[in-house]
Amino acid sequence: MPYSPLLHAHSGLRWIALLFLLLTVAISLKNWLSKSQEWNKPATTIYKLNTIFIHIQFLLGIVLLFISPKMNFSGDWKANEVIRFFTFQHIPSMIIAVILITVAGAVAKRRAKIPSRHMIIAILNLLALILILTNIPWPGITDIGAGWY
Repeated sequence: MPYSPLLHAHSGLRWIALLFLLLTVAISLKNWLSKSQEWNKPATTIYKLNTIFIHIQFLLGIVLLFISPKMNFSGDWKANEVIRFFTFQHIPSMIIAVILITVAGAVAKRRAKIPSRHMIIAILNLLALILILTNIPWPGITDIGAGWY
C-alpha cells in the first residue's frame, strides 16, 4: 500500500473532520444552552457526518501506523522525537477522542430528554475537539509537523 497517498488523504480529510466536529460542537452547544426541545434532522445529520469522518480518519491513521516509515522501532527508538510523539501522544489522544465522540452519539440516543442529548454531545465532542487540536502534528510548530494537506 502506498504511504504517500494515504498520508495525504489523512492530512486532507482532517479538515473535513474538523469542520464537522466544530459544527457539531457549535450546534449542540447552541441547542443545549438555549434548552432546545428539538431533535431535528439537520443537527442529527451533522452529528452523524461528524462521527463518520472521525472514524474514517481513525481508520486511515491505524493503517498509517503500520505502514509509515516514521514508525521504525529499531535501534534507540525512545530517543526519536517523532516516534515518541506519535506513540505516546498523538495515537492515544486520537483514540480517546474517537471514543468520546462515539460514546457521545451512543449515550445521546438513549437519553429521553432532548436537552440532555445536546448536553452530552456538546461536552464530549468539545473534549474530543480539544484533544484533537492539541495533538495534531501542525506544520511549522516542530520538526514533527506534517503537511497542511
